[in-house]
Amino acid sequence: MSSTEPRRTALDALHRSLGATMTDFAGWDMPLRYGSERDEHNAVRTRAGLFDLSHMGEIAVTGPAAAAVLDHALVGNIGGVKPGRARYTMICREDGGILDDLIVYRLGDTEYLVVANASNAQVVLDALRERAAGFDAEVRDDRDAYALLAVQGPESQGILASLTDADLDGLKYYAGLPGTVAGVPALIARTGYTGEDGFELFVKPEHAVELWQALTKAGEGAGLVPCGLSCRDTLRLEAGMPLYGNELSTSLTPFDAGFGRVVKFEKEGDFVGRAALAEAAGRASAQPPRVLVGLVAEGRRVPRAGYAVVAGGEVVGEVTSGAPSPTLGKPIAMAYVDPAFAAPGTEGVGVDIRGSHEPYEVVALPFYKRQK
Repeated sequence: MSSTEPRRTALDALHRSLGATMTDFAGWDMPLRYGSERDEHNAVRTRAGLFDLSHMGEIAVTGPAAAAVLDHALVGNIGGVKPGRARYTMICREDGGILDDLIVYRLGDTEYLVVANASNAQVVLDALRERAAGFDAEVRDDRDAYALLAVQGPESQGILASLTDADLDGLKYYAGLPGTVAGVPALIARTGYTGEDGFELFVKPEHAVELWQALTKAGEGAGLVPCGLSCRDTLRLEAGMPLYGNELSTSLTPFDAGFGRVVKFEKEGDFVGRAALAEAAGRASAQPPRVLVGLVAEGRRVPRAGYAVVAGGEVVGEVTSGAPSPTLGKPIAMAYVDPAFAAPGTEGVGVDIRGSHEPYEVVALPFYKRQK
């Protein structure tokens, strides 16, 4: 197999049998959509959708000093996470630039599962190994040990409950517990990237197909449909969730990106990037950087990443993500804009779409919030 050949998940043949349109994503052959991405999007918002996320990068950090390694390597207070809970955090360079955003699950006292974005998994693995030097802990590449399925949407708990006796009612948002789903051992996590309630199921790759089929059957009456990466992107955009490479990059610190809250200066000991991040925090409070805002189109033209945000003939920002929003029925975008143009309702803001300044309304993120 040549290095240019995309990797395939354990569900690859199943996706093809369902007629999925496949695409190369971060070196993986992944389903983009099965039919209509709008229908898939709406199914997740109103019923449920089933995703293959096996391209995500799982890294195990274990041993007596596992917590200390992660507190040193990441910006969050990971030692403070209780077993069975998860935390959204970031890994930064020494200069404060964001290498990736991560979810860290604490599986036990000395056992953590770090989940990185597919495109950054190797970078994160290398950085964690380097930063673990001298600590009594092991950093293990577990990407081949897991397949990852997600059930997202208002019907997801009911569908999953029919296949497991795990206490889903007691499972909080950003928590995970070991259990059995349709006879398959799984880490059941109440996490997701859609703005809906839902679950992510970490299982051995050899169990992926039987679990997918069991979930499909259990979801028949509830309107569950298979979903690809395309609707995952519009769902996370409506929910105001950042995507690495769009809203987050090594050229931004968490403070520049509006995610300064994930940096925990109060934790014990030094951590990589602390000095640069303290400086960035000071800069941000003295002179706020560009602010991540939502933009809603008044017309029909769709903004794309890299398009200029304009006001009064001047460039005042840049679009990071844009797409038609099935829920709002209009094109939407996330953009970094100068603070003077960041307040919701700011007049006179537009997006330069191929030389034409299309009018946009500035709104607070997220565009969509589910009813609890």
